Amino acid sequence: MSESNWADRSEPSRAANTSLLDRVLNAAFFAAIGALLFVAGTIVATSGIFPGPQISRAYEGGKALYSKLSQYQDVYQTDLWYPERRPDKGVVVKQQDRMQPGPTLYASGSAPAAFLIDADGKLIYSWSKPFSEIWTPQAGGVKKPQPDPFVYFRRVHVFPNGDLLALYEGAGDTPYGYGLVKLDRDSQVIWSYFGHAHHQFDIGPDGRIYVLTHEFVEDELKGFEHLASPRLEDFLVVLSPDGEELQKIRLLTAVAESEYRQLIYTVASFAVADPTHANTVEFVDREAGADFAFGDEGDVLLSFRALDAVAVLDPETATLKWATKGPWIGQHDPDILANGNLLLFDNYGNYSRPSGISRLIEFNPSTMEIAWQYAGTDDAPLDSQIRSDQQRLANGNTLITESNGGRIIEVTPRGEIVWEFLNPVRGGPDDDMIPIIGWAERLDPADLDPSLLNPQQQSAQLNMKDLP
Repeated sequence: MSESNWADRSEPSRAANTSLLDRVLNAAFFAAIGALLFVAGTIVATSGIFPGPQISRAYEGGKALYSKLSQYQDVYQTDLWYPERRPDKGVVVKQQDRMQPGPTLYASGSAPAAFLIDADGKLIYSWSKPFSEIWTPQAGGVKKPQPDPFVYFRRVHVFPNGDLLALYEGAGDTPYGYGLVKLDRDSQVIWSYFGHAHHQFDIGPDGRIYVLTHEFVEDELKGFEHLASPRLEDFLVVLSPDGEELQKIRLLTAVAESEYRQLIYTVASFAVADPTHANTVEFVDREAGADFAFGDEGDVLLSFRALDAVAVLDPETATLKWATKGPWIGQHDPDILANGNLLLFDNYGNYSRPSGISRLIEFNPSTMEIAWQYAGTDDAPLDSQIRSDQQRLANGNTLITESNGGRIIEVTPRGEIVWEFLNPVRGGPDDDMIPIIGWAERLDPADLDPSLLNPQQQSAQLNMKDLP
C-alpha cells in the first residue's frame, strides 16, 4: 500500500478519534462547570449570601411539604396511633377503697374530643369540636390545616360550669400547634385563639391563661450560630380570660440572655431546627411558691425537652431565673409538689428494665436527690417515647398517663396499681391500633356543676363510629 493511500484510509479514523476526544473534553468541561456551580451554590446557601437563604428555605419547605403529602396520608401511620399492647378496653383494675375519688378527664388522639368518665370507665360527659368547624383561611395561624382525623385535643381543662378549654395539635405538620379554643358545655365556641398553641397551658388565679406557642424564626442568635435558620422557636404567651393576647415572650432569647445560656450548646444535631422544644408551662401559685426554693408566686415553670432541662421564668421581666438538668432524658410535665420537690415523666431515662424506657421521678431540686420513682412492672413497664403526664393526688397516689400505650393508671406510693384504664377505641385495618391519650386528670366532684356528673346512658366500650 502506498504512503498516500495509507494517509487516505487513516483520515476517517483520525476524525473519529478527534470527535470522541472533543466529546470527552466537552463532557469534562460541563462537569467541571456543574461542580463549580454546586460548590458555589453550597457556599452561597451556607454563607447567608442572597439568594442562598431563600433557596435553602424553599428547599426545606419543599422537603416538609413532600413529607407531609407522602408520609401522612394514613392517620394510623402517625404518632397518634400505636399497635395495641393488649386487647383490654376500659377499666381493667379498680380498687375503689384505695383510689382517689372523682371522675377522670382525658383527651384521646382519635378525635378532637374530651371525655369525663367515672371509676368504672363509663362516660359521664363529653365535648367535641372538629378543627375544620372553627378555622377559616382568614383566622390566621396554621395556613393549611391537616384533615380532621389528624387533629386532636392535646390538653384540656374543664371549668366548674362545664366550659372546656382545649388545645389543638395536628399530626404530621410543622408547626403542629394549631391553637386554643374555649367551648361551652354544649361544645359551642365561646372564643378561639390561633397563635400556634401547642403542648400545654395553665390558668392563673386571675383567669389569665399561660400557653406555649411556636413559630419559625430566621434570625441568627449571636454566639449560637450552630442553630438552624429558619428554626422553630417557642414562646410563652399570656392570654386574658377572653382569649386576648396580652404578652408574648421569646423563650430561646430568655435562655440565651440568662446565666444558663450554656444549655443551648447541649442541643443535639437533630434538634438544631427546634432547639428548645418547650412542652410544659405551669403557673407557680401562692401555695407552690411557698415551699419551692427556685420560684415565686407569679413565675412559671417550664420544661425544655431539647435541652433536657426544667426552668423557671419570671413573666414580668421575661427573665429566666433558674434552670437545671438532671438524670432524665426527653422529659414531660414537671409539677411542683407541696413539699417543694418536682415530679416529672422521664420518657427515656429508665435503664433498669429492658422492656421499658420510661419512668416517673420525684426529686429535690436543691440536692437533685431522687425521693421516689416508678417505672411500671415487669409485665407492664412504662414505655412512652413522647408526651405523657402525671398528677400527684390528694391521697398520696399518683395518676399517670402513659400516652403511647393509650393507658392511664393510678399507683400508690409503693407502686401498686389501684386503677387502670385503657383507651377503649381501636382502629386500623385489623382494628388493633390504639390511640394515644394526650392528657388525663382526676377531678374533685366538688369543683364541678352537679349536672355534669349525671352519667349518660353510654358505655365506655366506644368504637370509632361512637365518637362525638
